This record gives sequence, structure tokens and C-alpha cells, in this order.
Amino acid sequence: MAVNNIQFTKIEIQIAKYLFKHYKDGYNARQLARILDINHAHANKLCNLLADKKLLVRDEIGNSVFFSYEYENKLAIKFMEYMLSLEEKEFPKWLAVLLHSLRKFKLCIEMGVVFGSSIKTKDFNDIDVLLMYDAKESKEVKRIKDEIRKSELVEQPIRYVDITKKDVLLNKGDKIFYNMLSDCLVFHNPEKFVEVIRKCRK
Repeated sequence: MAVNNIQFTKIEIQIAKYLFKHYKDGYNARQLARILDINHAHANKLCNLLADKKLLVRDEIGNSVFFSYEYENKLAIKFMEYMLSLEEKEFPKWLAVLLHSLRKFKLCIEMGVVFGSSIKTKDFNDIDVLLMYDAKESKEVKRIKDEIRKSELVEQPIRYVDITKKDVLLNKGDKIFYNMLSDCLVFHNPEKFVEVIRKCRK
């Protein structure tokens, strides 16, 4: 692969991230075009380009071609870790104060994501946050949660989902858990998020 072929457009990155997070499903170009609100022919062209760049896998089923992420390619995994490390910068403006508060968890959690309606629309009732950490950090996590609540900087209530590494494998078949992981923004430790997704696929 020549170096000048390794540039990625914003939409290509969007497609790659969407397919990576939706690890249980394969999508054809038509479905992706609808989901990401782009032209079908354009989506098809980009998916094929991403497959040529070894980021996507092309599966032909009957007359349809389905695409999924290339989870077995080390460079594709490194690429995704890097792209997800930039997600903190993609948080909507209305969650800036929340993001600032959530950074307090960084020393005691292994992974953190925000999921649910708050990442999509300004009109939300509460904020859903998934924290993964070791049981021995429970006290510190609780202390920070209390600190965030008492500061009253975040106006809407935060609903936390707390999990340990073990819970990932126990819940990997659960639809709600899948929805949390497939529709979220990562605010802490993208490498761990990538590892969790790969474990859930198996």
C-alpha cells in the first residue's frame, strides 16, 4: 500500500468507527448510506476503498455485499485506537462541563464512555455514563461521583452504569449492553474500549 493512499476523509472515518462499534452486525452500503445520511453510490465506493486499505472486510452473501470491521488486522486495530483517542474532542459543546467533571475519574477507572440521548441532542433528561473499574477502586469512584453531584456544575442527573472486566464477558450477549457500546463516545482509555469490543465479538 503506497503511502499516498493512506489518507482518510471524514466520512471514511465515520464509516470505519460505526462498523467497529457495531461489532455484531454487518452492513451493506445502502444501509450505511441511510444511517450516515450520505449518497448510496458514495457509501459503496468508500466501503470498497476502506476494504482496500485493510480496515474493512467485504462479505458477499448472494447478490449483496456486506462490510464489517477488520478486527484481525493489527494496524486496523491501532488505527481505531488512534481515532477513538480523538473522540474526547468530538463531544458536543453542551457536554463540555460534564466532560471536565468526568476527567476526575481517570486515575481510578479502566475505561469510560458516555452513551444515550445526551450525545445526540441538547434536549435530554439525564446523562448515561459507563465506568469500568476494579472493585478495589469502588470507594474512590463513589467519592468522585459524590463530588460531581455536590458541585452541581452538571445540571442534569448522571446515571452511572458500573462494570468490572468480568462483567464484559458476562454481558456480551446482552442487547442493552451492546447498545451502550455501539452508540457511545469514549472519554477515557480508547485502547481498553477496543479490547472490550474485541472480547465481546468472540
